[in-house]
Amino acid sequence: MKWIDEAPRYLFFSGKGGVGKTSLACATAVWLADKGRSVLLVSTDPASNLSHVFEAEVGEDPTPIPGVENLRARNIDPEKAAETYREKVIGPVRGTLPEAAVKSMEEQLSGACTTEIAAFDLFTRILTSGTDTSSYDHLVFDTAPTGHTLRLLKLPGAWTSFLDSNESGASCLGPLSGLDQQREQYSNAVDTLSDGVRTKLVLVARPERMALEETERSRQELEALGLRNQHLIINGVFEPADPSDPLAAAWAERSQTALDEMPPELRGLPSDHVPLQPGNILGADALRALLEGPTAAPLPSNGAFAPPEDLPSLGRFVDELEAAGKSLVMVMGKGGVGKTTIAAAIAAELAQRGHDTHLTTTDPAAHVTQTISDDMKNLEISRIDPAVETERYRQHVLETKGKDLDAQGRALLEEDLRSPCTEEVAVFQAFSKVIREGGRRFVVVDTAPTGHTLLLLDSTGAYHREMMRHQKEGMKVTTPMMRLQDPERTRMILVTLPETTPVLEAAQLQADLRRASIEPWGWVVNASLAAAGPSDPLLARRAEAEVEQIAKVRDELAPRAAVVPWQAEEPTGAANLRKLLGHFAEPAGIPQSAD
Repeated sequence: MKWIDEAPRYLFFSGKGGVGKTSLACATAVWLADKGRSVLLVSTDPASNLSHVFEAEVGEDPTPIPGVENLRARNIDPEKAAETYREKVIGPVRGTLPEAAVKSMEEQLSGACTTEIAAFDLFTRILTSGTDTSSYDHLVFDTAPTGHTLRLLKLPGAWTSFLDSNESGASCLGPLSGLDQQREQYSNAVDTLSDGVRTKLVLVARPERMALEETERSRQELEALGLRNQHLIINGVFEPADPSDPLAAAWAERSQTALDEMPPELRGLPSDHVPLQPGNILGADALRALLEGPTAAPLPSNGAFAPPEDLPSLGRFVDELEAAGKSLVMVMGKGGVGKTTIAAAIAAELAQRGHDTHLTTTDPAAHVTQTISDDMKNLEISRIDPAVETERYRQHVLETKGKDLDAQGRALLEEDLRSPCTEEVAVFQAFSKVIREGGRRFVVVDTAPTGHTLLLLDSTGAYHREMMRHQKEGMKVTTPMMRLQDPERTRMILVTLPETTPVLEAAQLQADLRRASIEPWGWVVNASLAAAGPSDPLLARRAEAEVEQIAKVRDELAPRAAVVPWQAEEPTGAANLRKLLGHFAEPAGIPQSAD
C-alpha cells in the first residue's frame, strides 16, 4: 500500500469495535518497521490485546517485538488509567469534603466518559512528551480519540468555579474536572491531530451498510473538528470460494451492495480494501500477509462450529418475555451489532401474538422504519428525534437553571450544553416519557441510552433528586430511573456479535449498567455463522472461531443468552424478521440439536 510508505509521523486508527482496527494498526506498524523505520505502537483500546496479536508479552513500557526489528509496542490499560485519573481528582479532597460529596464525585468519575478522557490524558503525554518519543520515526495509535472526547476538550477552561454552581445534571464537567492543569498539553495534542502534514487519521470500516453510514458520521464529525487528513480502509471484503453456498453468495452480494451505495463523501476519501480473513490474525508473519493482498484459501473446517446446544433461539426469549407480562424491553448494544433488527423482531412477534406493542427508537437515522412496516396490527412505531429533543432540553435548562446566572455564568452554561453529553441526557428525558407505558403494554426501545448516560443521570441525580425533594409526605414517587432499576418493570437485552471485541464491549456496557444498579435481563448473540451452517471454507473457519465467544457469553457473562443465525436474506419486513426467531440450521455433515 503506497500510502503507508508515505505515511506521516503520527497515524491514528479509528473505528467501531470489531472492524479490525487493532489488526490493521499492528500490520501497519510491522510494515513501516520492515522498511527500516523506527516505530512505536501505542494501544489505548480496552479491546486491544497486543500481547495476543503479536504472540509476545507487551506491557505498559515500550516493548521490543520479536521478529520485527525497529518495532516497539506498549499496551495502555484504560481502566488502570481511569483509576489513576480518578484518584488524581478525588485524592486531594478526601477528608476535606463530606463523605457524601466524595461519594458523588466517585460516581461521576466511574463511567465510560471518564475512561475515555483518562486514556486521552495518558496518551497526550506520549504525543507531546518530545524527548521520550524523539527517537521514533512513526507513532501508530490504536485507538484514536473520538470526536466525543475532542469536543469535550474544547469546552471552556473555567470549570472549577462553574462546577460549584452547576446543578443542571447535564454535564460532562465532572469527568473533565481533572484536566484544568494540563490545558496547554491538550491544546498541543489537538493541534497535532489537526495537522495534516504530521498526522493521518485512518478510518476502518466493514463493507456493511450500517458500518459505512456510521463511519461517514465519524468522518463528518472529525472533519468539523479539523481532522481532515483521513484515509479509509474497508476491512473484510469477501470473495466466496463455494458459489453453491447460499450464505456465501448472500454475504458477497450484500457487501457489494453496501460498497456501491457508500456515501459519496466517504467514497471520495483515498481508500484501500483488505480481504476477509478466516480467523484472528496472530503473529508477525500473519500481520505482514494481511496487507499483501488476498490470502491463500483457508483449510477446510473440521466441523467443530456448532454453537453450544443449550442456548435458546430468540423465539424462546420472546416466549419468556410474553409469559412475564407487559413491560419495558430495552435493546442495547454498540453500533453495528444489529440491535435495531433484534428490537424490531421482538416487537413484531409480540404484536403478531396479539399484544398491544409500541416500538420506539432513538436512532438518528431511524432505521427501524426501514426494518419493519408500520402498518402491522397491534404495533405502534415512533421515533425520538435527538436533534429536536436536544434543542428542547437546552432551552428548558437555560430558562430554568440559567435564569439567575450572570453573563459569564450563562455563557459557561450555554457552552456546557454544547457538550455531547447533553444530547444523551435530552434523549433520556424524552425517552422517560415512554417508560411509563411499560405498565400497560409492551414497549420495545431501540436504542436505549448508554450505560454512561444512565450513570451520569443517577450520579448527578438532578431529575431523581428533584422528584424526591418535591415528594409530598405520604406520597409514593417513582422516577424513570427507579423503573429502569426494577426488574419487574424493565428487561434490558444486550446485543453483541460472536466476536472478541463486540463481546468485550457488551461486557463493559453491562458493567456500566450494574454501576447504575440496573441488571441486564439477557444477551442476544446476533448474526452467528456457527448457527447458520455455512459450507464455504472461509466462512466455516470463521464459524469455528465464534464458538469460544458464544461459550464465554453463556458461561461467564449473560444471565440468559440466545443465538440468532446469520441470515442469507436481509432481515427486513415481518416475514424475514420472523426467521430470526426460529431454530438453528444444521451444518453440512454435523448433527445438531434444534435449540
